[in-house]
Amino acid sequence: MHPATHPTSAPDGRTYRTPLLRRRLLRGLLAAVVALPLVGAAAACGGDDAADGKTKISIFWWGGDARNALTVQALDLYTKKNPDVVFETTWQANQGYFDKLATLTAGGNPPDIFQIDDNYLTEYAARNATLDLKKYQDAGDLDTTKFPPSLLQYGVVDGKLAGLAAGENTQGLVYNKTLLTKNGLPEPTTGMSWEEHIAWAEQVSKKTGVPGTQDPSADYKAFWVWLRQQGKDLYSGSDLGFTAEDVTKWFELWKGARDSGATPTPDVIHEGNATDITKQLVVTGKSATSWVWVNQMPELKKNTADELGVIAYPGDPSAQWARASMYWSVFRGSKNADIAVDVINFLVNDPEAVKLLGTDRGLPSNLDLRRVVSDDTTDPAMKQSIEVETKLAETFGAAPQVPIKGHSKVRAELTKAAENAQYGRATPAEAAAQFVAAGKAAIAS
Repeated sequence: MHPATHPTSAPDGRTYRTPLLRRRLLRGLLAAVVALPLVGAAAACGGDDAADGKTKISIFWWGGDARNALTVQALDLYTKKNPDVVFETTWQANQGYFDKLATLTAGGNPPDIFQIDDNYLTEYAARNATLDLKKYQDAGDLDTTKFPPSLLQYGVVDGKLAGLAAGENTQGLVYNKTLLTKNGLPEPTTGMSWEEHIAWAEQVSKKTGVPGTQDPSADYKAFWVWLRQQGKDLYSGSDLGFTAEDVTKWFELWKGARDSGATPTPDVIHEGNATDITKQLVVTGKSATSWVWVNQMPELKKNTADELGVIAYPGDPSAQWARASMYWSVFRGSKNADIAVDVINFLVNDPEAVKLLGTDRGLPSNLDLRRVVSDDTTDPAMKQSIEVETKLAETFGAAPQVPIKGHSKVRAELTKAAENAQYGRATPAEAAAQFVAAGKAAIAS
């Protein structure tokens, strides 16, 4: 019933071996363990033994058709190497994913393995829904020796490893290289101050007639990096890590940029705030830059004929960190937890599986295998993303704490307050006070 040990050639010529699973506990002991409180769910949920005697592992993720196909292929590869394990797979688009995950968990039918992001990891861990993976890490059944330390740390909640990074990402400022070259303008560079970036954007606006930069005052990613450069953070323990005065400075910075013509008008800024990655202003021609995640470069490139460049956000690049693009978590009440952990270990450490999955979930977490994937990548935009993030990794700072419960509401409240300032419905100070009050209410609810 246990997955067998299968050797596979690693990039350095050594043999990678899926760690042997520790012997599963007797079912009576398992029943006692999973009887602990779990998000209001029935205790002994998760995959069951299939009718043919094989172990069935249920797994749930979000993504598009391409991610679905690649993930299924990787799981088929696991079954090929471990014939006694089969999978019950469920996937859907991002829209509504967490509503369904909450329904499955609360309804007593949670998956053994589920994909999650930093918007919800703390919430699920706090509700006792995620298995602490640290004991598997300590035992060598979950190999994290090739992970960047800050990437691994970004899955720790209250001292427990609640999620294993499925891939790495970081913030990226994407700019229209074709537009700049055509107009004889300099490209932005990593290390420019925020004021220098806005002055550069103003120059672009005047020369090209295209606003130089999307206004990111509603973008939590940009606000978070800026805060870290001020010695603050988005969260501090169970509270916000900033004050209304900090937010006022942030909103005033971008009011000055709007007043100088460095950004689009409020209606266009709103469009950039509200639309998906395929319609970001840098590809619709309504701004020379957009504030995104580095691994979104290939998707952006598909939607424009122009050449794009990508750098770090303005200011000290050490404020950025190795962010988990998403995690794999194991349901704490899974009856087949040992096997489920072995599956996620396989997905992030097996050379064949990692090469197959590529960069769909971000840069591979295993640094040795990341180099292999980079060498094999033929997509110029993805190769560019990998090169940029690899270079930025040289200056990455320590990971912040994983966002706390209510993070999604805090993000929404930032957008609401920033747009009040953008449209002139409130002064920067008034909008900042509104945001801090609403943010505190969001994390307290």
